Amino acid sequence: MPLILLLTQQMCLYLVFVYLASKTPLFKVLTESSPRLPHKIIIYLIFSTFCIMATYFGEQTHGAIANTRAMGAVLGGLLGGPVTGLAVGLTGGLHRYSMGGFTDVACALSTTLEGLSAGLLSLTLRRLGKPELSYHPLVAGLATFYAEIMQMLIILIVAKPFEDAWALVQQIAPPMLLVNSMGAALFMSMLKDQKAMFDKLSSSFSTKALKIAERSVGLLSQGFNERTSAEVAQIVIEETNVGAVAITDREKLLAFIGIGADHHIPGTPIASKITLEAIQDNKVMFADGVELPYACSISPQCRLGSSLVIPLRSDTEVIGTIKLYEPKNKLFLNINRTLGEGIARLLSNQILYGRVEQQKILLTQTELKLLQAQVNPHFLFNALNTIGAIIRRNPDKARGLLQQLSQFLRINLKRSPDLVSLADELEHIEAYLGIERARFIDKLSVDIRIPVELMQQKLPAFTLQPIIENAVKHGTSQLLEQGRIQVTGKAEAGILVLEVTDNAGLYQAKESSEGLGMNLVHKRIQNQFGNQYGVKVDCRADEYTRVTITLPLTEKES
Repeated sequence: MPLILLLTQQMCLYLVFVYLASKTPLFKVLTESSPRLPHKIIIYLIFSTFCIMATYFGEQTHGAIANTRAMGAVLGGLLGGPVTGLAVGLTGGLHRYSMGGFTDVACALSTTLEGLSAGLLSLTLRRLGKPELSYHPLVAGLATFYAEIMQMLIILIVAKPFEDAWALVQQIAPPMLLVNSMGAALFMSMLKDQKAMFDKLSSSFSTKALKIAERSVGLLSQGFNERTSAEVAQIVIEETNVGAVAITDREKLLAFIGIGADHHIPGTPIASKITLEAIQDNKVMFADGVELPYACSISPQCRLGSSLVIPLRSDTEVIGTIKLYEPKNKLFLNINRTLGEGIARLLSNQILYGRVEQQKILLTQTELKLLQAQVNPHFLFNALNTIGAIIRRNPDKARGLLQQLSQFLRINLKRSPDLVSLADELEHIEAYLGIERARFIDKLSVDIRIPVELMQQKLPAFTLQPIIENAVKHGTSQLLEQGRIQVTGKAEAGILVLEVTDNAGLYQAKESSEGLGMNLVHKRIQNQFGNQYGVKVDCRADEYTRVTITLPLTEKES
């Protein structure tokens, strides 16, 4: 009985150390279900030290040492696997061997086998798809009970003389079986509780983050303003249950939801010093109300008692902040602090995405205006010259050409950056060609062969018109004989293929502005649909130039 009490006292001392260690980040390593090499090294160091301490502080009895060393070897094997368990057991065993005594070899051998057998048990459970059983207190207790029985048998087999070994086993077996098994089960129970807490916090964090991401996706990409900020702030406060949530830009408050909303008014300038400091220094500011006092900068009666301010970034530039608050009677949870930083990254990415999308829209509009500007000057000049030449000899025809020019310019000016139907694009082309035919009389022939079922296919505005204009301006207009242009369309394996072919064969690839229209058409198609689509040119000198445009089919053919 005295030996049981002494070993229990020793075990309780170890468990106190374990409890204190459970409050440190290092303890989280022990909760990893599939430890990696750095974690295994830490497990080895912890439980090797455990084994050595258990031997040092063990109770001398009958020329041997009654101890709780088996706990360290078994726990090291269960948590670290066979190799780690073997290493822990071997270290503990060699240390025990260095202490001497008639059981030194037996104890060294048994400790090594204890760590290895526990590691093999852990490996078996992992292969059976039940790694969580390694953390079950009953499994740890039974594994240690088995390890102690094995140790007693090895002592009886290896230690000499047998009479002394038998007397020793009779005295130390009951207390060591009981205390080591109970101690291992208690240790694993504490570890299991800690693991459950980590898992619960992680699950809670992930769930909240996913819900916020799901509910807020796309909001700030619509613009970083008071309306979208208020919607995001409402989502964040509902999911985190903090006292209040605020969002600012660099100068003013955009949204405030929660406690204090009566005096924190959106649209007012930023008054908080820590908010201005967070923006200025691009760093997270936390006023917990204890170490760093917090006081509302607007109202002394404000019930808020702590504040976390996290910068919102666009690339390296701070564009605003998100702020989480708790009232004076509530502590600021660390999970909300970590979650707040994650929310800030999420919202920053949304704002950045929105800015990129706005830039794309502006670029598309600019490119469209550039195409319109490129078309109008030289075409208008040629059209007016043509009408001026016809007006005296054929006023009716001149009047018709003016109507066509008016129609062309009206369509040209009203074109939107959005997709248009192929039929709309061809209507624009017909207005253009009506004037060009009058200009070249019988020297220009244009044949358009596109099936009716493709007419509702969608394509960017100004896709065909610049290509056909190039065919006239840089192709057929240079010929002495009749210029012929053929426009065809077909559907192939989910792709709309449009071809513009002239009989001049005068195309030359250039980087100058002369190729600007075709280059813009190519780039706009790729930006809209992907790099697998676009414009390709095939030219045989003095025979033909064929421009092929590929786009995705947007509708099934009827």
